[in-house]
Amino acid sequence: MAKLVLEDGREFTGKILGAKNLSFGEIVFNTGMTGYQETLTDPSYAGQIITFTYPEMGNYGCNEADNEYIRDDRCFTKGMVFKNYSPIVSNFRAEESLEEFLTRKNITAIYDLDTRALTRHIRDKGAMRAVISPDDLSTEELLKQVKSSASMTGADLAKEVTCDKPYQGKYTGVDAFRQDGKNQETKKPKVIAFDFGIKQNIINKLLMHGCELEIVPANTSVKEILEKDPDGVFLSNGPGDPAAVTYAIETVKELLEKYKKPIFGICLGHQILSLACGAETFKLKFGHRGVNQPIKNLATTKIEIASHNHGFAVSKENLPENLEITHLNINDDTVAGIKLKNRDNVFSVQYHPEASPGPHDSDYLFKQFVGLMSPQLDLVK
Repeated sequence: MAKLVLEDGREFTGKILGAKNLSFGEIVFNTGMTGYQETLTDPSYAGQIITFTYPEMGNYGCNEADNEYIRDDRCFTKGMVFKNYSPIVSNFRAEESLEEFLTRKNITAIYDLDTRALTRHIRDKGAMRAVISPDDLSTEELLKQVKSSASMTGADLAKEVTCDKPYQGKYTGVDAFRQDGKNQETKKPKVIAFDFGIKQNIINKLLMHGCELEIVPANTSVKEILEKDPDGVFLSNGPGDPAAVTYAIETVKELLEKYKKPIFGICLGHQILSLACGAETFKLKFGHRGVNQPIKNLATTKIEIASHNHGFAVSKENLPENLEITHLNINDDTVAGIKLKNRDNVFSVQYHPEASPGPHDSDYLFKQFVGLMSPQLDLVK
């Protein structure tokens, strides 16, 4: 019998699956009905134990093509919590079971517990530190260790998930979605993407839209960027507290002064851009995580169904005069997108348009970015 012990003393018991580690992390919940593999391999979940609200896990197995982090076999998620495990895998793309995947990725999971009660508890009390224990340790001892474990507030996790050196973006995933032959007759805009924990699907999307893409480490200097002379700069998603990524904030500040071409940010990239412009961020009570978040585009008044994964948000309070809010989260009226008033080619969103749960409600953001760099480019339809 395994235990899940939360920072406030709440305890749940269940069964262990995958790696049998004593696993500490911030307990959060994800409301997606599918995509457990993509979620577990998303670097933005670094340092977190993910509770899945959808009850059935493992029924379609796992495969190498759907991983969101592919540079090596590491996985930054600290743990998985769910209700029911299906040992029967039924999908023609499956290459291994969820149990095999968790073991290979060294992720500890606990299941067969009341995830509805756990989710309600997180929603009411807020995201907090927790531990999954496969061992017969006392609750008192586990609670003591939880309270001495690392907090998400003030954590710079981008430096832990970023690449060590620049590399060229390449497609992965289902062959049907690859577009290698598209736009070959047109000069491709060169994009430099800061890797704060970039998802492979973002790389795929930028390539689909005709970009030549180079991914660079999170601490890359403005001097290095300018020497590469890109047509646009992309600020990626990533984990942790945005205010702690001080080196990136200073880099973007300098970049805004010296670089006048398009800049586009997603998730942590959006927060870093906002902080560089003088805005503030704050920790959400339990965050937004799932593929069914409603977003209002203030320019069109249309509602987009979007994928989210963040525990911090840009504050509306004392928003700098040079920033304009472009999108809002309908659920809690938090900032979901901004742009610079004096520069139409600098913008960002809090959510993940590349995930396409709408299914393509937010794809225009990539078209907008590419269009600002190369108006003549034959964009993905």
